[in-house]
Amino acid sequence: MKKNKFTPFTLSPLALAMGSALFSNLALAQESNVPEGRTMERIEVTSSRRVSTIEETPYNLSVVNGSELSERNIVDAVEMIRSVAGVTAVDRGYRNSGVLNNIIIRGMNVDSSGNGDFALNAAPTVSSYVNDTPLFANFILKDIDAVEVLRGPQGTLYGSGALAGTVRYRMNRPELEYFSGNVKGAISQSEGSEGLNQNYDALINIPISDTVAFRANVGVIRNDGIIDYTNVYQLNSEGAPVAVDGDIAEGDPSFKSIEDADTVDIDYGRASILFAPSDTFSALLSYQYQSDEIGGRRQVTTGANWVSGEEQDYNDYENGAIQREPSERKVDLMSLEMEWNLGFATLSSSTSDYEHTGSSISDNTGFYAQNNWFAWFYGGAPRPMASAIRSYEDKGFTQELRLVSSPGKTFDWIAGAFYLDQDTKATQDSIMPGFSEWAIASGFDQTLASWGGTLTDQDFLYRDNGSVEDLSVFGEVTWHVNTRLDLTVGARRFDNEISNDTEIELPIYPGASEVSATTEESDTLFKVNLSYDVNEAMMIYGTVSEGYRRGGTSAIPLTGGFAENPAYLNYDSDSVTNYELGVKGNTGEVFYALTLYRMDWDDPQLNVTTPNWGFYAAVNGQSARTQGVEFETRGYLTDTVQYGIQYAYTDAELTDDLYIPAGTQDSPSEVLRAEKGERLPSTAEHTFSANLEHYYELEGEYYLLSRASAYYQSDSRNALGDDPVFDIMLPSFWIANLSTTLHAENWSASLYVKNLFNEEGITGVLSEGYMGTDPQENFYGNGSKSYITQPRTIGVALQYQF
Repeated sequence: MKKNKFTPFTLSPLALAMGSALFSNLALAQESNVPEGRTMERIEVTSSRRVSTIEETPYNLSVVNGSELSERNIVDAVEMIRSVAGVTAVDRGYRNSGVLNNIIIRGMNVDSSGNGDFALNAAPTVSSYVNDTPLFANFILKDIDAVEVLRGPQGTLYGSGALAGTVRYRMNRPELEYFSGNVKGAISQSEGSEGLNQNYDALINIPISDTVAFRANVGVIRNDGIIDYTNVYQLNSEGAPVAVDGDIAEGDPSFKSIEDADTVDIDYGRASILFAPSDTFSALLSYQYQSDEIGGRRQVTTGANWVSGEEQDYNDYENGAIQREPSERKVDLMSLEMEWNLGFATLSSSTSDYEHTGSSISDNTGFYAQNNWFAWFYGGAPRPMASAIRSYEDKGFTQELRLVSSPGKTFDWIAGAFYLDQDTKATQDSIMPGFSEWAIASGFDQTLASWGGTLTDQDFLYRDNGSVEDLSVFGEVTWHVNTRLDLTVGARRFDNEISNDTEIELPIYPGASEVSATTEESDTLFKVNLSYDVNEAMMIYGTVSEGYRRGGTSAIPLTGGFAENPAYLNYDSDSVTNYELGVKGNTGEVFYALTLYRMDWDDPQLNVTTPNWGFYAAVNGQSARTQGVEFETRGYLTDTVQYGIQYAYTDAELTDDLYIPAGTQDSPSEVLRAEKGERLPSTAEHTFSANLEHYYELEGEYYLLSRASAYYQSDSRNALGDDPVFDIMLPSFWIANLSTTLHAENWSASLYVKNLFNEEGITGVLSEGYMGTDPQENFYGNGSKSYITQPRTIGVALQYQF
């Protein structure tokens, strides 16, 4: 069913009437006197590459302050992003949290919500920056100045990947004036867990001299798990399933349970040193790291449990995988940022070098069973077990030079150059532990040999090595036509060279496939923005901007028994054109922003598995579009009560039928994956969040700061297409949080409850039809799973500042 549509900048009479009423009321408010002590803070932003405020920036962005994150005890991006209108996230927990960018802006997504275990071919539609370094690392949110969320394509200033928007994490800098620091500890318990969550960190800022300052923040997170892995195979010293009574040929598996398996062990830190010998020059050298060791998935199985021999249901917080699924990763980021004030302009240099590596083990047994592979290819072993050992690596060097004109002239301008040299690697080794031993004991090794197979426990090998070299120049010019009207024109010229060397092997049934490809892309992106200051406290603006995402290659066999269509070898870049009209302002007592937008998406990249044998690949569709409304406001209800409200309506759909290649090189074809008008996955039509914050002054130096917040997300779709295995509607959900903090001069103590009503908050599913149980394949576990949000968590936090 088609949703409400509008064309760019065409408003209904009702919308015009509402807008007129809104503007009239705001104008009256701006003329009134604001009560003393009730002035809304003007938040500073730097996403436009110059220092300004949200109110002065003529496009749609939101800011979450670092102090707010600390006050609310928020350390992960999913919880943070739920306070930003028009932005959603697939909540996969801490496991493999660095593999895929899980943030979706304005519904710009065509991939399944169930993705997340593997580094996919096509890049995400949202780019992430740590200061000026383009890096998705999903760092723990500590010692942050602010998080800036830019909606819509940011191609001119942020380049490739900023197709739907950009999330920029702005870190705190050392302070030259003050010696300061703090220590903080938080302990909590989550529903379903027998243990505790512990979070400790320390910060120190040391002015070494009048021109040099040092700042460091270190911490640990130690969370006992929530999810019980109830049907895990007992393994021998070789990692193979133990057979009951030692009968290798025919013995059933022996099971055990692992309680609270999804443990979280994270170490993180950041150190920086600032050198500012004069008012005209400064240099900031920073190093940031994080290491994760995660015990398993925070994902639940809701299907059938056949381990007892009878069909039963899984209980709350249980996972049916037959092996534990840990992950680990490590991130290192070194950067040097320098600024010179040349008088007429400021020259900035940002240099960074990073390395992000990770690995995991996934239980693929249910996937094999649902495809009948154990019976067809592997002899129907009585203890089937398929492990996918995966890894990823992302190394990069970036250099940006930027010249920003000094303000106060008729024309302001920004000019810059950007260079990226990036190497990536993704691997998978699929192992069936104990297969060779069983095959020899049962005699299947002879059958396998007659089929031309090779006796080994490994049945799949994947290696993808990629490199990207990007050289870009960019610029923007703003003409201050008069004191109220500004016209900005921007452009970015880029030249990319993308190389991929990919290898696939099927060791049991030999037939290697190797693909090497190098592609070059050059283009120019444009942006036009017009803004008008209605008065000192209100701005209206309109923007037309472009974004793109680079293409690439996929590796698939073209010949032999596992051949696929060669159309999967390459996929093209995709692009978007954004049309946006908005109004924003700050009356002193109330901040508000209202935006209408439409984004036309050409050649959207879709990550898929090939229809014949399930190899990783990416393809291009024809077109899609998203359009909607975003609104946010914050202000005072009384001198001691503040509020915030964010709402977004998102209408995202395909505007052409989406076909994917099928068949083989000898007999190519294509199949319809999704029809024109279908809603895009992982996109909620309605998102809403609201908060109330109450300040209560006590005797002496004490005061209480109490907060209540709620987040609502309407139903969303798991994947494109009409296949019931994937096309599952995910229900709407509410999440409510409460906290209160007692503040004194040098310390604070907090009590908080997250997810008060213990909502599941499901944002992704791998169904039973895809990874579920199958007793006919001798698989009695269950690999299906639902991606739930953090269950109800009650905690306390103490902080001492000096």
